[in-house]
Order: sequence, then C-alpha cells, then structure tokens
Amino acid sequence: MSSSSAAPAAKPPMRDALVEAAFRLFLERGYEQTTVDDIVALAGVGRRSFFRYFPSKEDVVFPDHERCLADMTAFLAASGEEHEPVRRVCDAARMVLLMYAENPTFSVQRYRLTKRVPGLRAYELSVVWRYERALAEYLRGRFAGQPDGTLRADVVAAAVVAAHNNALRSWLRSDGQGDAGTAVDHALGFVQRAFGRPAQPPVRTVRLPPPAAAAEGRPDDVVVLVSRRDTPVWRVVQEWEAVLGRA
Repeated sequence: MSSSSAAPAAKPPMRDALVEAAFRLFLERGYEQTTVDDIVALAGVGRRSFFRYFPSKEDVVFPDHERCLADMTAFLAASGEEHEPVRRVCDAARMVLLMYAENPTFSVQRYRLTKRVPGLRAYELSVVWRYERALAEYLRGRFAGQPDGTLRADVVAAAVVAAHNNALRSWLRSDGQGDAGTAVDHALGFVQRAFGRPAQPPVRTVRLPPPAAAAEGRPDDVVVLVSRRDTPVWRVVQEWEAVLGRA
C-alpha cells in the first residue's frame, strides 16, 4: 500500500492531548508561566473543553488521581470479613503504585515538576491526605468496638501511606529505574509485620486409635488430636501420650 493511501494516524483523546500539551509547555516555559489559554491553544481545543476535564491547572498535573481514589474506595468497600484489615489496606495502596508505574516517564516528569513548584507540592499533599482518609475510614469500620480502634485505624492508615510514599519517591528519584513493585512490597511488608494479624498456619487433625481400645476389640474408639501444622512432631507425640494417660 502506498503512503498516499495510508490512513491518517488517530489523534489522541482530548483529555490525553491536554495533558501532553500542558507538560510540554511546563517543561519549556515553566509551570507558573504557562496559562490555561496556552495549553488549549497548543492542544487545538477551546477553554470549555479544558474545564470539562480539569477543574484547574493543578488538576492537569495529577490527571488520574480521582480515578485511582474511586477505584481504591470501591476496592475497600468490596472487602469482606475474611480479609485481614491491614493486609487489605496495603493491597489498596498498591493500586496507587500501579497508576504511577503505568507511565514511568510521565510520573518522573511530574515528580520533578512538583518539587519545583510549591503550589503543586501543597496540592499533592491534599491528594495524599484523601488517600489516607479513605484507608482510615475503612479501618475504623473494621476496628469499631475494639479498644483504641479509632486510634489504631488512623495510625495504621498513616503508616501505610508513609511506607508506600517512601518507596515510591525513592523509585521516582532514581528516574524510574528498577522494580518499584518490589520496593513498595518491602515497605508495606514492614507495616504488615508491625500492625497486621499474622496468617495462621493450617491446622492438622491426627486420628489415632488408643492401643488399649484396639486390644479390647473396640476399633471405633479413637482419639482426635488437633494441632497446628508447624507443631514439632515430638510435641504432637507428647500431647498424644498425655491424652492417653488421662483416658
């Protein structure tokens, strides 16, 4: 097929085009020197189109946080009693990491820009606080009625956010090099060990016929001994002998 008959390249969606135009101008001119009019002119759209997607110029710097916050809130709302609360909020925090990891180049550019502009740092702190509040509200519901339940919920939520952000920012400072997921898993694992409920090992059941019962012709007379799977064999035997001694 000749080049003259090739289909024209599809234009990026308007929202993505606005973000791309904004960051191009931010990098060329600086954030403060770039206006909304400059952004829409480069993107080839009107002001109304910009404000249809972004309430302010600050919002174009953080275009996906609203979606991520909504997804996190839905994830926590779908939790059941079978989910260990601290592990659940750690899993919720990983959703934020995935958002950053989807586009490392953009995430690094935003990190550098935010460091240079005090107004964006303040905006970012308000976004982080909303994530922390969502985690804390879920934990308050799970810890309701427990001693210091509200205190524990707020402390754990703050710890999860701090651990996640520590690992995330280390990755961003490295220009997105390395495995961000491994770093965040390590940081959240620290929180899990400090505040979470350890996973209980499986329980094993041992059914042993007492020697006396077998000798007396009563094969259905059995002793059921329940122990944790990680219990040493010598301890199982000791407990079995103790039971038989009391029989």
